[in-house]
Amino acid sequence: MPKPLVAGDFATFSEQEVALGRALFFDPVLSGNRNISCATCHNPAYGGSDGLALGIGAGGTGQGTDRQMGQALQRQARNAPALWDLGAHQVRRLFHDGRVEQQGAVIRSPAGEHLPEGLKSLLAAQVLFPLIAHTEMAGPPESNEIAAAVLKGAPDAWGAIAKRVGAVASYRQLAGQAEIDIAGIANALAAYISTTFRTNGSDFDRYLAGERSALDADQRAGMALFYGAAQCSQCHSGPLLSDQAFHNLAVPPLGPGRTRRFDPVARDTGRLAVTDRIEDSYRFRTPFLRNVAQTAPYGHNGVFPTLNAVIRHHMNPLESLDSFSVPEGIGHYVDATELRRRRAAFEAYPPKAQVPTTLSQRQVEQLIRFLNSLSAPQ
Repeated sequence: MPKPLVAGDFATFSEQEVALGRALFFDPVLSGNRNISCATCHNPAYGGSDGLALGIGAGGTGQGTDRQMGQALQRQARNAPALWDLGAHQVRRLFHDGRVEQQGAVIRSPAGEHLPEGLKSLLAAQVLFPLIAHTEMAGPPESNEIAAAVLKGAPDAWGAIAKRVGAVASYRQLAGQAEIDIAGIANALAAYISTTFRTNGSDFDRYLAGERSALDADQRAGMALFYGAAQCSQCHSGPLLSDQAFHNLAVPPLGPGRTRRFDPVARDTGRLAVTDRIEDSYRFRTPFLRNVAQTAPYGHNGVFPTLNAVIRHHMNPLESLDSFSVPEGIGHYVDATELRRRRAAFEAYPPKAQVPTTLSQRQVEQLIRFLNSLSAPQ
């Protein structure tokens, strides 16, 4: 059993820095065409995500599940992860493929040595990248100065964002300085996310702290399955309910995929794109489970609409893969060769643990009841 998540698991920040981060989080000024904010895809009203399998970035219209394509060219390659507990000290890897990660005192990221100096946390490094992704917040290269700067390099694009934010007097006042740099923006966003998106105080935390009445009989039965026969805790371990490792669960393909550079096929190979190790094919980071009942849909591409669906997939991944049909209006054509690769990778490097196929529907419901106990009180 893990220890409860408590306030001490998070860094503390000044009220001024959190206020700056809050203002920036909801302000489309950070986006190339000023038409999308961080909160568009990480909406508190939708559990810190957007309620969509694959989000709609720059150019889209509307919020949450009502968001439409508008002038957006394509859906996002992956599900917008909720932001819960990303500021916890235990977090070592961010993004579905872990491409931003802490290795000792060093932060590894796609920016390599060009990562800005002055970043205070792993989360501060992570928030930088959606800002300069063309389909997320930057927009098409020909449409604005930030998107155009992306083609020159990440530092140019981040510099353009900092210049734009620094031109706003109220932000200079909140920052308490005449000039605002990109590290200050990233640190402020991380401060707001870390302070606001916390799940400590859940029924599960209360139970772990000794309040045995915090969980009802079904939730306790689900917990016994989670840490026992269902084998969930083999990967969903620790206070964040994640080993932060990468596993191939034969998740069905959906959407455009995060295609590797020069790859002509629309597919998402997961961790492989970061490490170039063949055994990492189609592996994705174990998601944190706190507040999981509020953050549907599930999977790195949001392919599972309910907790029942994702548990059922865990019970027989290959059967789920073979029987999957792409939803209308969101999917893409995946050729037979690509599907065979997914199956072959799963069989060559099987998951660490698999939920037994012998679980009854009653036991699945008890697991779901337990997962609901991981929700924050607010």
